[in-house]
Amino acid sequence: MDALNNLEPLLRVFWYLAIPVSLVFIIQTIMTFIGADSGDGIDADFDGDLDHANAPFQLFSFRNLINFLLGFSWTGISFYSLITNKPILIILSVVIGVAFILIFFAIIRQIQKLAEDNSFKIESLLHRSGSVYLRIPEKRTGMGKIQVSINGSFREVDAITNDDQIASGAAIKIVKIESNNLVLVEKI
Repeated sequence: MDALNNLEPLLRVFWYLAIPVSLVFIIQTIMTFIGADSGDGIDADFDGDLDHANAPFQLFSFRNLINFLLGFSWTGISFYSLITNKPILIILSVVIGVAFILIFFAIIRQIQKLAEDNSFKIESLLHRSGSVYLRIPEKRTGMGKIQVSINGSFREVDAITNDDQIASGAAIKIVKIESNNLVLVEKI
């Protein structure tokens, strides 16, 4: 600690920020990689009416504070001997701290693009083709079942037709969505 006490006051402040912030950042990183940390800066650390904001991230979070202070403190330490004008050094440190937050936002946005919505929506079946699994009776007198491949998996859906009976194994095309699990098909 004597080494830090012998430093100039501004440099001492940068070091007093850098050491604990770096430790917290390392702990956050380790927790993120082992899965113990489920937050990624998306949730706010305070109560506020942010539901109406269409922002994918919360600016005021503990992780963003750590990111800002990490960039701020290490920039101050790194450029302390190179930039003799202290107000310019502080401004540069603030700019780099904000850049750290923006870089974090960019990384999280790219990670969110990797998310995939694999929920099944029957509307996505319209105009697709498939095959009859269970015979479909003629002219809406009963229901049969069809199989349709969507997003790499097969879906089994109830089906009716306005035409003649369609036998099992026949190729069909979905022409209308009737309800939540019922489609209107025609033979191809």
